[in-house]
Amino acid sequence: MNNPACGTSRIVGCRFSVFPMTDRFVQVITEALASVNTDKVWMYTDDLCTCIRGRAEHVFDVTRAIFAHSAATGVHTVFNGTFSIGCPGDSKGDVYMSEDDTRMNESLAGSANIETACHFSLYPLGTENYMDIIYQEVERAKSKGTLTQGIHYASRLDGTLSRVFDTLEDAFMHAIQTDRSHLVMTVVVSANSPSPKEI
Repeated sequence: MNNPACGTSRIVGCRFSVFPMTDRFVQVITEALASVNTDKVWMYTDDLCTCIRGRAEHVFDVTRAIFAHSAATGVHTVFNGTFSIGCPGDSKGDVYMSEDDTRMNESLAGSANIETACHFSLYPLGTENYMDIIYQEVERAKSKGTLTQGIHYASRLDGTLSRVFDTLEDAFMHAIQTDRSHLVMTVVVSANSPSPKEI
């Protein structure tokens, strides 16, 4: 049974960190943050991570662009994030829900075709049929051609940066349409890794 305290706000949030594997990591991160248009999201960065909140399309637009700018440097870059919607504590930043749906970072130039690997996990909270929702989105990823295997506690995606982030957004958006309670999605995305893929 759904928790009536959840799902009262449709604001989406993502708390994430970007890890460029270079001694220039500060420069790569700050330049990525400065290069992305964040006008349509609430954003706060501290010494641990960055949190952005707003309409779903803008949260995914900004996180994808920040990772793309970092990965475009050519260094091994990892994005580790937690997306959430329906948290009963959501309130601050709701003003950004009045923004229109025009994405501000649609063009990724050459970054869109960077090959990436991703582990993602969906956690539909407060619902009894959570496994049905998870299986449904795993099958959706498979139909997109990005799902390569199931692993312990996650599913693996492989493909270009644009296709992987499109799969993540699609899974998240369809899952919240299926059940409008509290949904959490964790993702780890990697680009330019020197390690061979084991798939």
